[in-house]
Amino acid sequence: MAGMSITVVVIDDHPAIAAGVRVWCASANPPIKVVSTGVNVRAAWLEPGSLADVVVFDLQLAGGTPAFGDLRRLVDDGRKVVVYTMRDDPDTALACLDIGASGYVTKAEGEKHLVGAVRAAAHDLPYTTPALAGALGTDSRGHRPKLAPREVDVLIEWFHCESKEMVARKLSLSVRTVNSYIDRVRVKYANAGRDAPTKAALVARAIQDGLIDVSDL
Repeated sequence: MAGMSITVVVIDDHPAIAAGVRVWCASANPPIKVVSTGVNVRAAWLEPGSLADVVVFDLQLAGGTPAFGDLRRLVDDGRKVVVYTMRDDPDTALACLDIGASGYVTKAEGEKHLVGAVRAAAHDLPYTTPALAGALGTDSRGHRPKLAPREVDVLIEWFHCESKEMVARKLSLSVRTVNSYIDRVRVKYANAGRDAPTKAALVARAIQDGLIDVSDL
């Protein structure tokens, strides 16, 4: 994606919100291109929305219950989803990360954080907003798995790199070895009942378990 514009599809049933996100993205430096908007998730499945790098997703469309099912289907399809929502309760934020959302931004947090989260998601990097940091800081769920020191080293380095190839170069490892370490960490968290299917979810687990601090990201 280096040298190319990030593309976004916005799913929100309030036209003013979608229009605002489009303006914010166009004003970003470098600009982010909104290729499609829609009042429901169908816009993310149809071209050009289906080709977008990032889905900005209003979790609660038409005032209904949170659309966790739609979020899960997008994540299971490999889409990078930034949830953009009025909901600011920790349980909802953590549920979205557990499903595999790449980012979580409340609508009260505005332009800076939404643009930052979209850019981070497109490059597979973590981004923690104040609301998400608060949710992670109060979460005490689940058992902390025992990670080997080298697993922790690889995990933390990966949080700061755009690719596993970069991690491999920095730590003088093969990409296969980096993948092996990260896979083992995922298995350990899954066995502890705390699945971490995405990079964002692993960041959340690391913050919850004190492996890194929000300020380190």
